[in-house]
Amino acid sequence: MSNKENDRHHVVVIGAGFGGLYAVHELVNSNVDVTLIDRRNFHLFQPLLYQVATGTISVSDVTAPIRSIFGDKKNITIRLDVATGINPRNGYVQTASHTKIPFDDLIVATGVSHHYFGHHEWHKDAPGLKTIEDALEVRRRIFTAFELAENETDPVRRKQLLTFVIIGGGPTGVELAGALADLAFRTLAGHFHNLDTKKECEIFLLEAMPNLLPSYKDSLSKVTKTYLEDMGVTVLTNSRVNDIQSDAVFYAGTNEAVRIESKTILWGAGVMASVMGKILADSTGVELDRVGRVLVEKDFSVPNHDNIFVIGDLSRLKNGADYLPGIAPVAMQSGIFVARLIKNRAQNKDYEKEFKYKNKGLLAVIGRNKAVADLGFFTAKGFFAWVLWIFVHICYLIGFDNKISVLIKWALNYFNEDKGTRLITK
Repeated sequence: MSNKENDRHHVVVIGAGFGGLYAVHELVNSNVDVTLIDRRNFHLFQPLLYQVATGTISVSDVTAPIRSIFGDKKNITIRLDVATGINPRNGYVQTASHTKIPFDDLIVATGVSHHYFGHHEWHKDAPGLKTIEDALEVRRRIFTAFELAENETDPVRRKQLLTFVIIGGGPTGVELAGALADLAFRTLAGHFHNLDTKKECEIFLLEAMPNLLPSYKDSLSKVTKTYLEDMGVTVLTNSRVNDIQSDAVFYAGTNEAVRIESKTILWGAGVMASVMGKILADSTGVELDRVGRVLVEKDFSVPNHDNIFVIGDLSRLKNGADYLPGIAPVAMQSGIFVARLIKNRAQNKDYEKEFKYKNKGLLAVIGRNKAVADLGFFTAKGFFAWVLWIFVHICYLIGFDNKISVLIKWALNYFNEDKGTRLITK
């Protein structure tokens, strides 16, 4: 069972998202051995998946092979595997390969997935954006719709193909709607002989709450709505979806139920914790919130298990007043915090016992030269916020090659409307 051939402290990290990656990075060349487990061999930069879906950048620009990051680090072991169970009493992780991996400390950072609010059957007709496969499927549906519309003579069918519905007015929905508007009304204009994308395309953004970007200041929510409407997006707030079918969305309007005919429906509303939340609840008795996130102590440890930590989107601090948003900076900071705690505790050094989030602000890009930024002490919009968004996201990309590649592509796309990654793949 054991891979411990010495007395060195052994940390197991499950998940190579932002939280897990930054935790491992903090433990590089330390006095502890680390095993990083992930079902994929790459780190995914999820915030830019919508740009993959709309053909702005390629898959390689938002991924970095894990071994290219840690492969040469002597104290880091990487395992392509899936954690299927946790035994706190005996201190090991059970994997799908029937391996037991022992730990002195365990960090779980497996994130969240889509939440369809009890209607998982909607996933087939309204894919979200959490994985590479999601992004490629969304890209396939978007560009296939344009290609089919080019040859479609039935006006009803043609209208369905050229009507796009995005559900959810948070950052994912807003950024996807803006990117799709840029694509339909700018990039693809003039690329087809039998259709005019500027005149024939319709893009709807549905949000159940009164405002877009509900976690942002009201003024920025209003600016975002104005930006999207100016770009040609029909924004429908206070519009809760009741049903989704292969060719239509049904939502509760102001006075009555409304049907929108569409062949391309995309989901950007709500998240559900990964299955590791339930695994932890079954093995440790820890409490979960309504979407399956683990309620942890102020140091991200599981109650009554001070050597098991849950970080990133999968965690929620027990004190509701300390709720942390499910964004990359929170995951990064929580990963670094827990790694330092483990490292110092293993050396019997003093360590911080309570996490304090350093709010780096909220950023969302809507379109070309259009973005909003809520940095707490001040807000920004327009071109300045757009430049700030580019700078922040470039800084967060993992790997020098990725940063350079994405920056060049964004620069080229700014001066040249023709996006080169509009591939339709199965």
